[in-house]
Amino acid sequence: MTDYFNARILLDPKEVPKQWVNILPDLPTPMTPLINPMDGKPAPFELAAAIFPKECVIQEVSQEPTIPIPKELREIYARSHRPTPLHRAYGLEKELGVEGEEIKIFYKNESVSPTGSHKPNTALAQAYYAKADGINELVTETGAGQWGSGLSYGCSLFNITCTVYMVRASFLQKPGRKILMRSYDGEVHASPSRFTESGRSYYENDPDHPGSLGIAISEAVEHSLRSEKIRYSLGSVVNFVCLHQTVVGQETQQQLKKAGIDQPDIVIGCMGGGSNFSGMAIPFARDKIRGDAPDIQIIGVEPRACPSVCKGKYTWDYGDSAKKAPILKMHTLGHNFIPSPIHAGGLRYHGIAPIVSNLYNNGVIEATMHHQLEVIEAGMLFAKAEGILPAPETNHAVKEAMNQALKAKEKNEKKTIVFNFSGHGYFDLLAYKEYMTGELENFELSEEKIQKSINDADMPQIDESAF
Repeated sequence: MTDYFNARILLDPKEVPKQWVNILPDLPTPMTPLINPMDGKPAPFELAAAIFPKECVIQEVSQEPTIPIPKELREIYARSHRPTPLHRAYGLEKELGVEGEEIKIFYKNESVSPTGSHKPNTALAQAYYAKADGINELVTETGAGQWGSGLSYGCSLFNITCTVYMVRASFLQKPGRKILMRSYDGEVHASPSRFTESGRSYYENDPDHPGSLGIAISEAVEHSLRSEKIRYSLGSVVNFVCLHQTVVGQETQQQLKKAGIDQPDIVIGCMGGGSNFSGMAIPFARDKIRGDAPDIQIIGVEPRACPSVCKGKYTWDYGDSAKKAPILKMHTLGHNFIPSPIHAGGLRYHGIAPIVSNLYNNGVIEATMHHQLEVIEAGMLFAKAEGILPAPETNHAVKEAMNQALKAKEKNEKKTIVFNFSGHGYFDLLAYKEYMTGELENFELSEEKIQKSINDADMPQIDESAF
């Protein structure tokens, strides 16, 4: 008989992780540095510290296997939303016809945060360190608005001004996100905007330009350089953001052990810039690299409209369209890539975290991709089965978890599947409305367009022998 009283596996607030997992010293090949776009050389500390909070810059390159989470920040995590619950997806298992003990599906519910996603895990940390540096404004970009909401919330707790450049397509699709950001006193601009040189070059040519994360990053970085009291805050891609998110995977490991599971068979997360995927995957990837869980399968899921890992090129590229942000070695579709206006705005970045690229290149993780229609359909099924409407981004992980469960059933295999439920979709109802009315469509780039985007991007030439 099913014990539904164990459907949610909880941790005590005092069990919030005491440290972040830093995978840099465990990577099979060394991590490449951030490169100064002005001279093509590794960015010196002083330059990086002029853009990001100082402690974040230190964490970016640290080779310590773990980095302590300050006690005050752990208390803020606990007061805010951590630890988050791990759910056994009994309802989804039943809908898929895999109920029983042979195939188990779990999801880590990051949607219980104040802003409805995993983003406060790093937003709170960055605001905490910015306050310690005497910074009075943080400026950022956001795709679907999850990150902008998270940073606006974090800044409000520390009395820091927050300015957000939101990709125009999402700015128009998701008015609720703008309201949420502004309720935390965040200032929100549609990008491309008239307020920066980077934005004006696009806006004046086309006031209805849909925007991209690359353009929004350019605007935010340009804005951040206006004063020594302003810093840029990034919600994904760079090492320290992936680091801060590892509270997700660590808690998941503790919760699975409470359920009598030493290691899952499959770990899944959606991939845009790489933050929520890294947060779930890194603790498990470290176990895999160290030989403690050699057979674990770790899968990142992308939209077919923006498949930077599955179809992009692993090379040096600018982090933004205006070439103002640091250069990174990553899987990329080219910094000039303008993605189709899919509703999974948080997965529309042209590149992916260098950590994720490293893990993928070394075979530690896998990657796959899904169409917009099939992931929204998966979200509808999940809502019926589990009662939570997922964000369009999260639906990519939901869809893959469903696929893996059905695959295991077909092969008569015993599998434990866990995925990161990175956020709810209550600010994304337009996507579901369009699905219901038949207006939603799939977008997929042809190989020709992908290669054209990469080749037209004027990629930087970096001499790796210099470092």
